[in-house]
Parts: sequence; structure tokens; C-alpha cells
Amino acid sequence: MSKRKSNKQKLAAVEVSEQWPGIDSQFRLIIVAALRSKQLMRGSMARIEADPLRRKNSSIALEEVKRGLVPFTPFDKDERTARLAATS
Repeated sequence: MSKRKSNKQKLAAVEVSEQWPGIDSQFRLIIVAALRSKQLMRGSMARIEADPLRRKNSSIALEEVKRGLVPFTPFDKDERTARLAATS
């Protein structure tokens, strides 16, 4: 197997940083969309026009993230540890 990235993989990495506002990696995209999808499953209202019978919560969440409608604040490990210690 070749260790070089295919053109498709390179394009996927470029697309995440260019098309998704505030998303700097594919991992952040997955986490933010998953958390939003969980909110939708628990009854939160969608921020886009979506037919719930035809679209899954995960698709709605991804579209909301892509449009920049899901606010989030990225924390690095040190900030997260400090915040958790302050609340304890």
C-alpha cells in the first residue's frame, strides 16, 4: 500500500478548512456536528428549513455547521483542564 495521500484525500482536507466556517480540522467538524445532532435528537429546533421525514438529524447538523449556524468555542487542553478545576 502506498503511504502517499491520494488526490481525493488532499481535496477533502482542503474542503474542510475552506468551506466550513470556524472548522480547522475534520475531527472538529465531526465533534461539533455530532453534538448538534444529539441536540436535535433531544428535541432542539433545526436552524434550517428541513423536512424531518426526509432528512436525518446528522445531515441537518452538518448543513447547520456548514452554514455557520452552530456556535462553538474551541478550547485547548490546558484551558479545558483549568475550567474543569475551577468548577470543582
